Amino acid sequence: MNPDALATLEQCVLDALVSPPAETRRLLHGRGRCWPGLEQLTVDWLEGVLLVSLFREPEGDGLEALRALLLRLGESAAWQGSGARHLLLHLRYQPGSPTEFLVGEALDGWQITEDGLRYQLDLGRKQNSGLFLDMRYGRRWVRDNAAGKRVLNLFAYTCGFSVAALAGGAERVVNLDMAGAALARGRDNHRLNGHDLGRVSFLPHELFKSWGRVRREGPYDLVIIDPPSFQKGSFALTRDYAKILRKLPELLTPGGGVLACINAPDIDAAFLIEGMASEAPSLRFEQRLENPPEFADIDPHGGLKALVFRDAS
Repeated sequence: MNPDALATLEQCVLDALVSPPAETRRLLHGRGRCWPGLEQLTVDWLEGVLLVSLFREPEGDGLEALRALLLRLGESAAWQGSGARHLLLHLRYQPGSPTEFLVGEALDGWQITEDGLRYQLDLGRKQNSGLFLDMRYGRRWVRDNAAGKRVLNLFAYTCGFSVAALAGGAERVVNLDMAGAALARGRDNHRLNGHDLGRVSFLPHELFKSWGRVRREGPYDLVIIDPPSFQKGSFALTRDYAKILRKLPELLTPGGGVLACINAPDIDAAFLIEGMASEAPSLRFEQRLENPPEFADIDPHGGLKALVFRDAS
């Protein structure tokens, strides 16, 4: 990060703090490569928390310069007037992804709002905070299309899609993720929003060993697939996604829909469109959802790909 890039970062954050968003938003998405010199940095507004994440170690004294800039921001008039109380520097490139609390005391947890729904975050303890902000339009699409439907949420993580589906009137949601702790946080998220947990299932299982259980809970009107690019010992996107696609016809109701996602910059939407045509030809591609404008990417194929398919059998 050179001095010009740091000056750009400082001005961007100061401008945002003058009138901060009412809900959680990304303020700067350096990883979209639209901010020269800041390609390994993101800044998120978490409704009173400013979270700066660094994904690669800066050269030379870059880290010290970044810390000094952030401390200066924490003393600015814009900071004082913004309602911000905590400024965090998350060193994602270091083992354990440590977080430095530069302004404000350490936090055990934090609640945020997205489209009027509440979510619990974990700050300072894990690599990911609990909600992927670039999927905001995907969760909104699910909410708008879930009324009266039975929904299967694969790789559910903290159940953001499930919360959106229940808010949209889903009849039932089945969440599957091998991380039981993430599903427990998902249960908390449903409680935060006053949802009826009798309409939600939480299956802490490894997907490829649990097809029988998944089928018994179905069939489903909507299947959501939002996997990690790589999960050691359980999932590799380029190797395993096809195994999921070929199961879809036996999981879906006639006319059912699929929201299939990829968030790997080196894999474009054609991977899913062609894979679906090969493994589940009865499902037809309908649309790719737009990404929120704050997640602009210099390469249209590089950002999140959230694709909608529909059974046409």
